[in-house]
Amino acid sequence: MGFWLPDWQYMVYVALPGLLIGLWAQARVHSAFRRASQIRSRRGLTGAQAAQSILDAAGIRDVEVEPTSGFLTDHYHPLEKRLRLSEENYRGDSLAAVGIAAHESGHAIQHGHGYFPLMLRSALVPVCQVGSSLAWIAVAIGIALVASQHVFGKPVVLVGILLYAAMFLFTLITLPVEYNASSRALATLVENGIVSQDEIPEVRRVLDAAALTYVAAAVTALLHLVYVILLYNRHRDD
Repeated sequence: MGFWLPDWQYMVYVALPGLLIGLWAQARVHSAFRRASQIRSRRGLTGAQAAQSILDAAGIRDVEVEPTSGFLTDHYHPLEKRLRLSEENYRGDSLAAVGIAAHESGHAIQHGHGYFPLMLRSALVPVCQVGSSLAWIAVAIGIALVASQHVFGKPVVLVGILLYAAMFLFTLITLPVEYNASSRALATLVENGIVSQDEIPEVRRVLDAAALTYVAAAVTALLHLVYVILLYNRHRDD
């Protein structure tokens, strides 16, 4: 069986669960964001102003806060030291905008303080970029070689498995990075008087929903890793 032609087991145990988990996580994010985006923060700060206030309070002076296009495209770029907020969150003064801005500021603070999981995740980015493109190709070619009893079959499959393992490791390391950023965000918002205590539950709902997307990514990556290992075991004696 070619890996590029998934069998029913792949569809039932990997593709479909991954799709459903991803859709569920995205639905939670959109629902929480829509709700919080309709609630204006009492301080009236925009996401950009909230992010800048948090960075200033943390002593982070070399990070630029700037808008970027798209919906929920907010991110912190450690190499460029730029905190990019989607237009809606950059200019908006809702609890959703403030919460997401605070979360991305948490990543900038992690970077400034040399938070090890963030450094490790950044180091794995090039491997995952290559792995996402080549892992399934390596497994497919390797299994074809194993089926033809070629000596390089098993090593090629193992390379693919290692790439899948690296991608899973990346998603696993991402979890503490994201949860720590959210934890920093919630604490900093209150400490700096950007939101009040009674506004925190709504902000937390947005951040918790966003974190589910990373949990979904980790589960999906694990499903793929387990599947290719089982696939390898099925063909290793061919």
